[in-house]
Amino acid sequence: MTDITHGRVLRIAGPIVLSNATVPLLGAVDTAVIGQLGDAASLGAVGIGAVILATLYWAFGFLRMSTSGLAAQAQGAGDAGERSAVLLRALVVGLGAGLALVLLQSLLFAAAFRVAPASDQVEGLAHQYLAIRVWGAPATIALYSLTGWLVGLERTRGVLILQLWQNGLNILLDIWFVLGLGWGVPGVALATLIAEWTGLLLALWLARDAFGSVLREALGRLGDRVAIRRMFSASRDIMARTILLQLSFTTFVFLSARFGDVTLAANQVLMQFLEITAYALDGFAFAAEALIGQAIGARSARETRAAGRICMQWGFGGALALALVFALFGTTIIDLMTTSPEVRAEARAYLPWLVVAPVIGVAAWIYDGIFIGALLTGDMLRAMLASVAIYVVALVILVPLAGNHGLWMALMVLNAVRCLTLWRLYPKIALRAGSA
Repeated sequence: MTDITHGRVLRIAGPIVLSNATVPLLGAVDTAVIGQLGDAASLGAVGIGAVILATLYWAFGFLRMSTSGLAAQAQGAGDAGERSAVLLRALVVGLGAGLALVLLQSLLFAAAFRVAPASDQVEGLAHQYLAIRVWGAPATIALYSLTGWLVGLERTRGVLILQLWQNGLNILLDIWFVLGLGWGVPGVALATLIAEWTGLLLALWLARDAFGSVLREALGRLGDRVAIRRMFSASRDIMARTILLQLSFTTFVFLSARFGDVTLAANQVLMQFLEITAYALDGFAFAAEALIGQAIGARSARETRAAGRICMQWGFGGALALALVFALFGTTIIDLMTTSPEVRAEARAYLPWLVVAPVIGVAAWIYDGIFIGALLTGDMLRAMLASVAIYVVALVILVPLAGNHGLWMALMVLNAVRCLTLWRLYPKIALRAGSA
């Protein structure tokens, strides 16, 4: 375990921030390319198909985080065999889950269209899209494992290379298949499918040392019951915590609809500010996962405290910078996102909440990375349960009193309480280093 420095944190965080910047670009190109066909049904089919698959894949997002924490601790402990075994176990789960989605595709897609019915034309095109893209499920879910493993070992440049390859190839194939060959919706799906499988191959190459001289030892430890229980315990807690967080944001959107279409649209525009914040600050949370996990694996309480302190400092620095950007250019960003005068005016009225949001929420995001690295996922889940309970109380009290301002205030309460509950549990992190 080498010293925790500001430079080391930035070397981990920087590539993640750049990697995240490529994600919305792909969605924009997908939309723009299919939009050139001038067919609303095609655009709707790609949109609804992508959402269905994203929702199914999202359920396995825990693999990225649990693998990151487990790999970091094995790395810190200098246990190369377990470090490789962590990846192998996660790959087995990821590939198995993806294969299950392929086998159950008819049932899953039928259920999805019952929940969100579309016109016959849109549904027919969406089925074409899904029938192609679902074959990428094993690759996509397995990539969660590989990404988490690379993060846990501080190889975030590899994550950046992987994102640039996947998204760049996807964009080029989109243009060729749809605009060049005229393949329409199936062309968009095929472009993504090829990007997913080639991305998996590239990720396996980036993690090739996991399959080198230690492979035999790792295979022998693949069925270690203690390690498997630890993996599934962490995955269960992270999945439950993520569901609670997602339900909180879903509730926010549903309650927004009560205030009319203009307010709903304005809130949707402003939620993109939170998306920008999450993408920008994710790098420091990822750095916390890797460095805290390695420090605990090395049984170094000193380095554990240093990692938490430096990641939090950079997180707050980034949050203050974002708050300044939103304060100075927030109205310009709103104008870029919508041309409706009514929505623009409504969004500006609530913009101050988004100016303070990064500063209020940053500690919770960094603490999430810290607790994942420490694998104190049960504490993280309990903190989320308490935070959501208080969020519900805040909604009940504040929304009737202050309307949409009350709704935004309740969301700030959620993030503030997440921070406070995790802060109270934070002393356990250093203790964990002594008992790892």
